[in-house]
Amino acid sequence: MLLAFDIGNTNMVIGVFKGRDLVISWRIATDRQKTADEYGILMQNLFYFHKIDHREVKDIIMSSVVPPIMGSLEEMAKKYFNKKPLVVGPGIKTGMPIMYENPREVGADRIVNAVAGYEKYGGPLIIVDFGTATTFCCVSAKGEYLGGAIAPGVNIATEALFQKTAKLPKVELVAPKKVIAKNTVNAIQSGIMFGYSSLVDGIVKRMKQELGEGIIKVIATGGIANLIADNTETIDVVDDLLTLEGLRIIYERNRSYGER
Repeated sequence: MLLAFDIGNTNMVIGVFKGRDLVISWRIATDRQKTADEYGILMQNLFYFHKIDHREVKDIIMSSVVPPIMGSLEEMAKKYFNKKPLVVGPGIKTGMPIMYENPREVGADRIVNAVAGYEKYGGPLIIVDFGTATTFCCVSAKGEYLGGAIAPGVNIATEALFQKTAKLPKVELVAPKKVIAKNTVNAIQSGIMFGYSSLVDGIVKRMKQELGEGIIKVIATGGIANLIADNTETIDVVDDLLTLEGLRIIYERNRSYGER
């Protein structure tokens, strides 16, 4: 089995693959303060609860946008699974040319998403990832990573609104029935949900104009992808576990690493 970690600023998504099949996945909080032992115990409890033998894990792959946490997670992998993880970064084989001024600047999660998106849906392609930041990535018809855009995530905007105003409350992230709200809670929900939906549609439409490559599929992923996608005009497919699938694909392209 392959154990895959998609480590984001707010959450990490963990998946267990048996061959090409995703057996199970978990979403847990990203905690920079947790030690290797704390993560090890957490992982063993997850495996035990779902009746999966952790000794069947043959290799581990990790993609992270949180460098400070990697020491603990790599130590956990060695101590509790007896594996040195393959970490997505410079030098790893992705099979995708990176057409960026400085390829090292591109977040690992964006490359992993692009690899999975192109493998599953072909190109040209736009991938929208609703994480702590909302990222937009473009892939050409030839499978080249062209670049993209980064905007503050929905949760960042909601939290900033609550922290920087004296009277506005925290609200649940749901779309109200109407844009013109009749109370403060619905007014905030309207501004956040419909505002971000329009942001997505606006950026995607501009990207399509720049790409100019006929039919361009738009894929959404991330924790709140379904919520936002329901209110957009441009998103074609929601693929919640796109990043995990990309990690599996990249692992297979670097399989000799595990054999060494």
